[in-house]
Amino acid sequence: MDLYLANKFFIVTGAGSGFGRAIAEKLLQEGAEVLAIARTEQVMNDFKRDHPEKLQILTGDITRLDIQQEILHISSQKRPDGLIVNAAGPAAGAFLEMDINSWDEAYQQVLRWKVTLIQQMMPVFIKNNYGRIVFIESVSVKQPVENLVLSNSLRLAVVGFVKSLAQEVASENITLNILAPGYHNTSAMQRLFLKKSALTGMSEQEAKEEFIKQIPMGKMGEATDMASLAVWLLSPHARYVTGQTISHDGGLVSGIFG
Repeated sequence: MDLYLANKFFIVTGAGSGFGRAIAEKLLQEGAEVLAIARTEQVMNDFKRDHPEKLQILTGDITRLDIQQEILHISSQKRPDGLIVNAAGPAAGAFLEMDINSWDEAYQQVLRWKVTLIQQMMPVFIKNNYGRIVFIESVSVKQPVENLVLSNSLRLAVVGFVKSLAQEVASENITLNILAPGYHNTSAMQRLFLKKSALTGMSEQEAKEEFIKQIPMGKMGEATDMASLAVWLLSPHARYVTGQTISHDGGLVSGIFG
């Protein structure tokens, strides 16, 4: 299927590894141009070396306003067709382990920077009368994940914000959707294996196997699996899909509307 992404321009945050990197690479494979943002300079320089023509990099913390303003500056020079909103999640832990400072930090990590980024970028998409925006969140917005109370709680605020905004700008040919990944072979899962290992005394490998047992498919996903779905949502083919939270979880969510 031709996704009609050749020479289109996309912004991908959290592109140093995991889902962000997989999505950025998939976009490049489709012939798109990509602005990739991540914090680790050497990682981004290596990425640029592998894709010298179509890839532009920006090194910095996406939660910082100055980095967001740099993205806005680049967007004023080059018309963006879409945006992947993605970054690392909050600390793992149960409610009784988290003090109020942990909640305040998680608010910054999970919600606040996404609001300020979209506040700055939305006028650009409205001016262009076009935009595809995809948020990478977590299966925790569909059902709680053990020892992830901060993610279980605050990512739901992102869902409410995205659903509301999707309805507000639908007539502007702008779509906003959320992908809710379950258990994938990414570095983000390692914190859950470590936490379960610390709490139970089992090895990290045994903890990983316990998570896998919860997945009906019997195996963890790969970041590249979800990248294909994300890139489709960024394409013109997804013009009639907006305000949705879509699980990508191997059957993990047990609810009827999972």
